[in-house]
Amino acid sequence: MANYTIEEKDSFTVLGFGTELKSDYTDFAGINKEKSDFWEAFSQDGRLNALKAMATNNYVFAVNEAVNNKMMHYAGVMSDAPAPEEARVIQFPKGEYLVVKGEAKTADELNNTLTGIAFGQALPEAKDFAYVGGPNTTVEMGQRNGLVFGEMWIPVVRK
Repeated sequence: MANYTIEEKDSFTVLGFGTELKSDYTDFAGINKEKSDFWEAFSQDGRLNALKAMATNNYVFAVNEAVNNKMMHYAGVMSDAPAPEEARVIQFPKGEYLVVKGEAKTADELNNTLTGIAFGQALPEAKDFAYVGGPNTTVEMGQRNGLVFGEMWIPVVRK
């Protein structure tokens, strides 16, 4: 049984830079490699630090969203700053969210673990709720005891 909660969240905005995921949506290894390669490049070239400088808190968001029938993945921060030209402003609605908490050795591992638990276990178990699309996100919230901790937030509606 997956450990999850349903939480009410206010609407919020994430400012993100993204990449289109080309792997088939059932190819988890391919998708995870694409995401990992994107994060490595985004971190190494300084864009992640520049993005963090615009943030209203210390959270780093890994956002998944379907845009114009494309699977998109974004590195983002919560921000009210004007969006740079290449960035996307991602609106998360006020409402109920399925939340899965966890920790891992790296942000990449945290993202993969929480996504697997949320979509593979928690959503199927949450019989009274359904994910009807829209952006979902893994939120890296910090580090403790040598581990990265965070949450997966998926907007849901009551069935």
